[in-house]
Amino acid sequence: MSENGEEQVIDIAIVDKSPIVQSGLRALFENDKRFSVVAVAADGERFMEAIERLSFDVAVTGWEMPYLSGAGVLRALRGQPDAPRIIIYTGSQDLDVPRQAMALGAAGFCHKSDPPERLVDTVVAVASGRMAFPYVDVRELDLNPLAGLTEREREILESLSKGMTNQQLAEDFEISLNTVKFHLKNLYGKMEVENRAQAVAKYLGRATR
Repeated sequence: MSENGEEQVIDIAIVDKSPIVQSGLRALFENDKRFSVVAVAADGERFMEAIERLSFDVAVTGWEMPYLSGAGVLRALRGQPDAPRIIIYTGSQDLDVPRQAMALGAAGFCHKSDPPERLVDTVVAVASGRMAFPYVDVRELDLNPLAGLTEREREILESLSKGMTNQQLAEDFEISLNTVKFHLKNLYGKMEVENRAQAVAKYLGRATR
């Protein structure tokens, strides 16, 4: 509530790679007087640019996006005291995404298969200072070695587990060998391992749990 007793409008941003989702979410929130849509972006990089120019309370953000994923956005905002609160909104079938999002600092999570009213309620809850997630086993937050990986790093890790060489990775993902080495260096650092054998062992150990 504002000082005069009126309900304060929640300023939000919408970030999703799909124009249809962007349009649908914009209509959903603009038809509700509790919200004001101040920014719409198609990927994480454009969203980060919007943060520098605009002020808003909450962002409804996709998880799998070009240029900068939802995980990348959360990592980029870590440590920024005035950062907007992030709600991850995704159609990903990876059941581990809510836990990854929480571990990376998201304030809420909603799946695209949920009713629109649930997303609205999630935004209201997050704007009021609460966290809004489906059940997440918090005991696993610091134990999951995959939580901080980008989508591309997870794909490369899966390929490593199949025995692919750097050259094969470069050809398969259509990137240079130097880019492969860059991804591997980041991947090893996040997983706290020294080489591909250790990374694969940790990945396979997680997959069989």
